[in-house]
Amino acid sequence: MTGSANAGSRLLGSLGAADGKGVVRLEEAYDTNIDDLWTAITNPDRLARWYGRVDGDLRPGGQFRLHVFDAGMDTVGQVVTCEAPHRLVVTNRESDESYQEGNGVPPFDEIIDATLTADGDQTILVVEVRGMPLQAIPFFGAGWQVHAENLAAYISGRELSDSEPRWDELVPRYQALAAGIE
Repeated sequence: MTGSANAGSRLLGSLGAADGKGVVRLEEAYDTNIDDLWTAITNPDRLARWYGRVDGDLRPGGQFRLHVFDAGMDTVGQVVTCEAPHRLVVTNRESDESYQEGNGVPPFDEIIDATLTADGDQTILVVEVRGMPLQAIPFFGAGWQVHAENLAAYISGRELSDSEPRWDELVPRYQALAAGIE
């Protein structure tokens, strides 16, 4: 992550709305090649080191289950597009059981669209997450930035930091970004 030294002072995301639903978009450059970053976001063993535990059929059309560590959330999803090493699109939805155990928004259909582009010695990752209720976009913005920072730490071989204080720090900044989005 090019900005890992100053990640605490900058926001990686932008927020918006489409069809009455929230949209979070993050873009960051990672200090690794496209194949390494691709496997970090698609290989179950590597995903488990920075994001969550996934199992199931990870081919296009395949169904999977995911437990997101930082959120303590379980989702079920489907692979829509998998064009290695450039684009991954999945849909997912929090399970009813997970929602009943937590305190988040009611389950909704989420689309996660990740695009990777080689750029010299780095790879640009753009993640667009669509479908969340508008009132929840600041929280999803903060959460996805924490995930992006965890990915950068993992790629660079650093320890993952405690996500909760970072999330608490980011939420007010994303709330300010969300002001006026309808």
